[in-house]
Amino acid sequence: MARFRSAAFGLLCGLVFAAGLVVSGMTDPARVLGFLDFTGEWDPRLALVMVGAIAVHMTWLQLAPRLLGPSAQAFSIAPHARVTSSLVWGAALFGVGWGIAGYCPGPAIVSVGLGVRQGVLFFASMLGGMSLFQLVSTLKSRAPNASSDSTAYARRST
Repeated sequence: MARFRSAAFGLLCGLVFAAGLVVSGMTDPARVLGFLDFTGEWDPRLALVMVGAIAVHMTWLQLAPRLLGPSAQAFSIAPHARVTSSLVWGAALFGVGWGIAGYCPGPAIVSVGLGVRQGVLFFASMLGGMSLFQLVSTLKSRAPNASSDSTAYARRST
């Protein structure tokens, strides 16, 4: 029963998030690209949505320990991790994709649910990229003398 409640709560949160994206217009790639266009007609609405999301999250971080007691540790701020080349390249690739398509994963999933063809194409491409990453990671880990940023870090920190 607890597992069902947890899944139902997760679904509810996802639906509220999706509704927020639709109401704020963040499922429209033109609006997102307008935010990223500093030299043309800059659209600040995405910045306002981000500020709102940060405010909600910061409020939750403050309330969670009082509401959940000891189980709130699962919602604490994550410890700082080392910045690796994989992280930097991944962030750059994410940014380039976001700038080209005007979609990131959340709005793309909502657009798939709304039946937007452009969102479906982006989502399929995103899944393809994730699958390619998994394949390359698997092949890399099987290669002799494989050393990625994370394994090298793990060896140094032990």
